[in-house]
Order: sequence, then structure tokens, then C-alpha cells
Amino acid sequence: MLSLQHIGVLLRDEGQPFPLSEIRRLFDSHGIALTIIEDGVAPPADLDLVMAMGGDGTALRALDLCPDIPVLAINFGTVGFLTAGDRTDLETILQRLVAGDYILSERVCLECHHPGGMVRAVNEVMVRSSNRLVFVDVYVDDTKIRTISGDGVVLGTPTGSTGFLLSAGAPIVMPEVRCLILDGINEYNFSSRSLILTPEARVRLSIGRETREPEVILTADGRRITTLSPGVDLEVVSSPKTARLVYFDQNYFFHNLTSKLSW
Repeated sequence: MLSLQHIGVLLRDEGQPFPLSEIRRLFDSHGIALTIIEDGVAPPADLDLVMAMGGDGTALRALDLCPDIPVLAINFGTVGFLTAGDRTDLETILQRLVAGDYILSERVCLECHHPGGMVRAVNEVMVRSSNRLVFVDVYVDDTKIRTISGDGVVLGTPTGSTGFLLSAGAPIVMPEVRCLILDGINEYNFSSRSLILTPEARVRLSIGRETREPEVILTADGRRITTLSPGVDLEVVSSPKTARLVYFDQNYFFHNLTSKLSW
């Protein structure tokens, strides 16, 4: 159980109404301090939990801003697949939180080492073109396994299997499974299939020199990171840091598949 003494709140849109006074009143009655996390300001170092009040984008932003801190995501957005409940359940969610009636879901994350530095991702890392065919040589543990030609390549996590990877036709994977998922994006190959890798795998993506796109885009969790030129390599591995999300139902994943994705 978490020691809840200081909770940060990350809001989807500051112009949207949020019941912050009610939240603060409940936490005050349990001796829990509350801090609103503002854009451009470093979060306090002593946070025990971050409440992300928005959709999946807000949850991913919270995990990026506070990679060492568990996140409780409450849906004030649209789909909200990563969220633990909707805004209508807020009072019940907070009462169960302070009572310690919750579970922690721990998930694999990625680290992408590129020529400009390193970026961490919870869902996926992608290299993709804007409008031309890209050739990407794929190496696993220094062994070349294939060349993917298409709009690009995506390497994701089980958490990301219900994000972009879902639209790419990759399998849905329970989020606590430890693995990596490799797939092409609009691959120019009828026989292409997703590949499941061990979490210890080191994946190197080399942008082939036959690529005619002068600048290939690198993104992480939907954020544009940098552009890559043909001939450039990057490496993606499992991060030593995991993402931790708070839920209140052991079957939350299947509930969300049904309620959010009509599975």
C-alpha cells in the first residue's frame, strides 16, 4: 500500500471545470497535501501519487513528467483506456483510494537511444515517413532479422497494444505481460506479421540508405521527438523504470476492453 501524504493533480485542460475543492476537502480530512502540477514547472519531489484528470494523453503525460511515481488516471476525456474510472465515479474512487482499496499495475516501458539523446515511452516508439516509402533494417541482439519497407516501424509495449499497435493489426496483450511488440506500419508486404520479443531484447532500427524520404520522423507516445536521416541507427530497449498505474478492479483490463473498445 502506498503512503499517501502528498498527491499531485495533473489536469487535462485548465479551462475545463474540475471538482478540485471537493477533492481538496476529502484529502485534507485525511491529512493528505494536494498540489496542482502546472505546465513548465517541475513537480514536487516528494509526491506519493499523481492523479491525472483527463484521458489517455493526460495519463501518458503524467507518467512522462513523474516516471517514478504511481499514477491514478480518472477519465475526463473521451476513450480513457488507461483510466481507472470515469468522472461520475470520482467520489467512490477517492474514498477507495484513501482506504487503501486498490491495486497497482506495473508495466514495461521503453527507452529509445537516438543520435540526439534518449527518450522514454510507455506505449510505443515509431519511425515513420510523411509520404514516401521507408526502408528500415531491423536487428535483434545484433542479428539482422529483416528489412521492413512501408510507412515505418513501430515498437511497442503491452500497454501500447491497445493504442497505435491496435490499428496496425497487432495482438492485444494484457498490460502486465513482459514483452515487446514489433510491427511494420502500412508495410509493403502481404505476408508481414507482428513479432513478439522478450523484454531483454535489444532492437536496433537502421534507416536504409535507399530511403528517399530525406527526414524520417521519430515519435514516442505520439510526441514528435526528432527527425532521422537515411543511414542513421537508433536502439530501443526495455527501460529499467516501469510505469505504475492504480486500479480498483482485478478485471479492469477486460472491463475496459468491453466498455471502451466494444470488444
